[in-house]
Amino acid sequence: MTVVGPFGLSVQDRDLTRDVQAGMDAVEVALAEAVKSDVPFITVTAGHLMAAGGKRFRPLLVLLAAQFGDANAPGVVPAAVVVELTHLATLYHDDVMDEAPVRRGAPSANSRWDNSVAILTGDFLFSRASQVLADLGPEAVRVQADAFERLVTGQILETVGPAADDDPLRHYLDVLAGKTGSLIAVSCRIGALLAGAEPWVIDTLSAYGERIGIAFQLADDVLDIASDGHESGKTPGTDLREGVQTLPTLLLRQMPADPADPSDTRLRELLSRDLSGDDELHAETLRLLRRHPALERARRETLRHAEEARALLEPLPDGAAKEALRALCDSVAIRTM
Repeated sequence: MTVVGPFGLSVQDRDLTRDVQAGMDAVEVALAEAVKSDVPFITVTAGHLMAAGGKRFRPLLVLLAAQFGDANAPGVVPAAVVVELTHLATLYHDDVMDEAPVRRGAPSANSRWDNSVAILTGDFLFSRASQVLADLGPEAVRVQADAFERLVTGQILETVGPAADDDPLRHYLDVLAGKTGSLIAVSCRIGALLAGAEPWVIDTLSAYGERIGIAFQLADDVLDIASDGHESGKTPGTDLREGVQTLPTLLLRQMPADPADPSDTRLRELLSRDLSGDDELHAETLRLLRRHPALERARRETLRHAEEARALLEPLPDGAAKEALRALCDSVAIRTM
């Protein structure tokens, strides 16, 4: 059994393993070229996050989706480069908005340089993605533009927050569908499109991509509470410390309070506080939330999205690529255990 790509994706088919690995290697070479500039300083800033690594989840999905058509079509690898450049660009902007000091284990661009440099570097990467995209045809441009609109809309929804009469959980899932699901959906769509897959296959893969993208983000929400930091690669309870509402806390707020349970009462009181500057209160909140039924409900909700993604794959022709996409659904379950 060979491991290909992120999240421990296991692929048993040697031909698929070889094709996908060759594609991922080609994407990496093209990314290194795409972040270069005639201005040396821009080359340094644009290559900063790429050099820090990353899962390359979106390029992997482009390559797997292309297996449902001509996987060797000339536009497939450039399309994978486009989605990863777009993703990288959003990270530079996200770090400015979140005032994040670290990204992928390295100082974020905004902390290493400043906010202006980080924002402009993100813009530079968007421009490079557009240059590559321009050679892929008008349909690919339209698909990417639609996804980018949804991505920005999701970010705006997150920034302004839910309206007074909105369901906060529904609002949160809408944010994830835009911020995360849209670009993962387009990874599947554009890979299949440029490989010449049938229209119904393209639509099916796109729907799968959005659903599995949301599932992986929800799994991150669970990991932020449940993990010891080794699986997630970040300090547990980061979202809690920053006061960010994610799936476990949103589900908890939907659940009726239990006045007979002192730990439930205490947890709700702690969640109303600013935990950013008090390590003891933060640790107590994390401990109580790990024991609360809301965390198990969050796991079940995450697995529901993964199972919905798996079900969407059923009409697709059987084969190694379909099994690899199913394995990603299994990975969600493994990550939340």
